[in-house]
Amino acid sequence: MKRVYVNEEWCLACHLCEYNCAFANSGMKDMVKALKGKKIYPRIQVEVGTDENSRAISYAVSCRHCEEPLCVKACITGALHIEDGVICSDREKCVGCYTCILSCPYGCIMPSEEGNVIQKCELCTKNESGQPACVAGCPNRAIVFEDRGVPSEEEAAVMEEEGGAE
Repeated sequence: MKRVYVNEEWCLACHLCEYNCAFANSGMKDMVKALKGKKIYPRIQVEVGTDENSRAISYAVSCRHCEEPLCVKACITGALHIEDGVICSDREKCVGCYTCILSCPYGCIMPSEEGNVIQKCELCTKNESGQPACVAGCPNRAIVFEDRGVPSEEEAAVMEEEGGAE
């Protein structure tokens, strides 16, 4: 399944992914009208930290659409569910208990703009983008949308011969 991956070495911490995400999920056609002068509520968050050598490192945090998602298991109302491998939320079923927020080991679920329900990345499957807007709007291509499935036995053997697998 295709997922969003981030190469932190290329991330500029420009936050454009956040703005593109907020716009894509606003339901509006004009980015200026949708976002100007407003606090944004993106479903992807840029974090800045340091590596082992105390150098600044930035990266975007987004839902990983886990194969066995703890958030879905923790959801007491069934608002979080899996559709074609994508973890989706049903705003009508969500009661805002935030159990899913507490159970997500990656910090990818957050309160929505209204604050009484959650929001999370759904890979732009429920808006007009067609592909994740964060990927399309990343100027440095630090965010990609691709399938990095488990390699076949043949691919794994080749990688091991070449020293690419541990």
